Amino acid sequence: MKRSIDIGILQSQSGNYAALSVISRAGLLRGVAEVNASPDYDLCFRVCGRDPEGRTDRYAPLCREILRETGARHIFGCVTSSSRKEVIPELERFDGVLWYPVPYEGFEASERVAYLHSCPNQHLLPLLDWALPALGRRGYLVGSNYIWGWEIAQIARERIASLGGEVAGDRYLALGDCDSSHIIDEIAALQPDFILNSLVGESDYAFLSQLRDLRDRTGARLQVLSCNFTECEIESSQAGAEGLIAAGPWFEPGEGRGGSIAEMARRAVHELARLLHGRPGAERLSLAELLRDAPGGTRSRLDPTHFHAAQPVVIAQIRDGRFHEILRQPPRAADPYLTARDRDLPPVPVLRVVS
Repeated sequence: MKRSIDIGILQSQSGNYAALSVISRAGLLRGVAEVNASPDYDLCFRVCGRDPEGRTDRYAPLCREILRETGARHIFGCVTSSSRKEVIPELERFDGVLWYPVPYEGFEASERVAYLHSCPNQHLLPLLDWALPALGRRGYLVGSNYIWGWEIAQIARERIASLGGEVAGDRYLALGDCDSSHIIDEIAALQPDFILNSLVGESDYAFLSQLRDLRDRTGARLQVLSCNFTECEIESSQAGAEGLIAAGPWFEPGEGRGGSIAEMARRAVHELARLLHGRPGAERLSLAELLRDAPGGTRSRLDPTHFHAAQPVVIAQIRDGRFHEILRQPPRAADPYLTARDRDLPPVPVLRVVS
């Protein structure tokens, strides 16, 4: 008989970014069902779920509730970086681990978080390295006015400059703010070669819809790039995402709408199951102990020093309502603090003085 292990799920079912959290939860539950049905594991998971309703102030109390009132030590969830940072002190206080399946901005390596999606050296930098030669040098940055938007813009500014490009504009909207008319007007006037869009949730969908209207009126190309747009949001954008180019570790091979967030959430559940298989009581170990003391043959995708997963780089474009792959690169190790930001620049032609 399989032993039963409690796990927590901390995902919002409503709010500004509900499309992302709902699909992440679906991926998690799919992973739980697969683990529980698989003869390859000597364990099954029992879910203890909480719904923060998209409110940042509810994540820490609900995380604390899971860790204090249930047997769960491992929690799967959070979407925004704000919510992730809210729960880390509770994880530290009560010896918990967060399994985080969403792309993020880097500059973090908590021993209480397993980072299962991509960070900037796995999504943003490869996307810009491809975009400037392919699309042009002038970029326009727009993002949500919080950690993700700020950090992505800062890294993008540095990369664009290092590649000989320029940033024509850099604008932000509050999470949930759907009035981007002033930004649309500026884009229309500046005509950038590409727009790096780091908006999240409802703000994103409204912006893409308004940008589509501008394209229809003017015939401008206005190419949009993103590191956080996935299949589950295509319908919410009301066709505004058509033509968008995104970077991520995985895109649906068919007509599915889960995308990389659902898939990384599913894989996260299997990752924990592999680390706990054949190790009664191991669910109470820290993440570092789980990775360090894993039995022979158990290989984790997580780096034991900074707890990020190696990921392939895939760049894809939405055509006819689904992503089509443009470029694929083999898995690369995460570099959350961008320690190799200069070494991984693409080669630049050397100028010679000719007399």
